[in-house]
Amino acid sequence: MAKEKLYYKIGEACKMLDIQPYVLRYWETEFPVLNPSKSKSGQRVYDEDDFALIRRIKELLYEEGFTIAGAKKKLEAEIEAGGIEAGETPAGKPAPRPRRVAPPAAKPAGQSTAKATASAPEAAPSDTAAQAAQAEELARLRAGIDKALAEAREILEYLQR
Repeated sequence: MAKEKLYYKIGEACKMLDIQPYVLRYWETEFPVLNPSKSKSGQRVYDEDDFALIRRIKELLYEEGFTIAGAKKKLEAEIEAGGIEAGETPAGKPAPRPRRVAPPAAKPAGQSTAKATASAPEAAPSDTAAQAAQAEELARLRAGIDKALAEAREILEYLQR
């Protein structure tokens, strides 16, 4: 078996992860922790740690039904808790090691997560886990409501034709 590469260009990474390059570039703008290295020519290059993050983001958004904001909060909570578990890997590829990343810098005061964390009292670890579970459930419910609302709008539009 050939030795795996250490870094992959965006096209290679997207093909392996089954996502489009524009999606990955967008996620980089929304998830500050997803910050790939750049080659000497300025191209993005991704390593196995980046793959683990991308897989987790994809799982949160596509499989667990989180919104971008919900996935961002969940990912930040997972990172603060000690790392990201590596997800499923393409056939024949070893699972990357969990990535341990420093928590993202505090958000500007105008953003909602900064307001919520600034006004909340210091929570015990079990309270934090319960809050994360509640936030996850709320995000799932909101995603379901958003989907149902979109379907209802399509039906209404169809009936009005």
